Amino acid sequence: MGSNLKSIMRIEVPLVVVIGERAVDISSVRQWVPGSIIELQICAEEDLDIRINNRQIAIGSAVKIGENFGVRLTTTLGQTERIEAMGPSTEDSGDDGGGEMSPDDIAAALLAGQI
Repeated sequence: MGSNLKSIMRIEVPLVVVIGERAVDISSVRQWVPGSIIELQICAEEDLDIRINNRQIAIGSAVKIGENFGVRLTTTLGQTERIEAMGPSTEDSGDDGGGEMSPDDIAAALLAGQI
């Protein structure tokens, strides 16, 4: 398993920071053009969800770093929960074992691009 673990630790995963969510009707989306502004019902100081694999792994707050933006982590899930968030969701697994995969199975699936 050591080789698989090393391979997993080198894999890059997309990190998503959610600043807000809003339901919009299709007719509104069809009218969007460059320069359109979408108002979100969130205060600028509110916590931001940090997600991997569309699963929350942390909470943070927006910070400005020079001319860039960043996120300061204020709360994180435990290491095990963060790693599990990168695996397949239980409803996607299709097995009857409660979605449990061994570390070797997760490594193989990640390396094969299946998750």
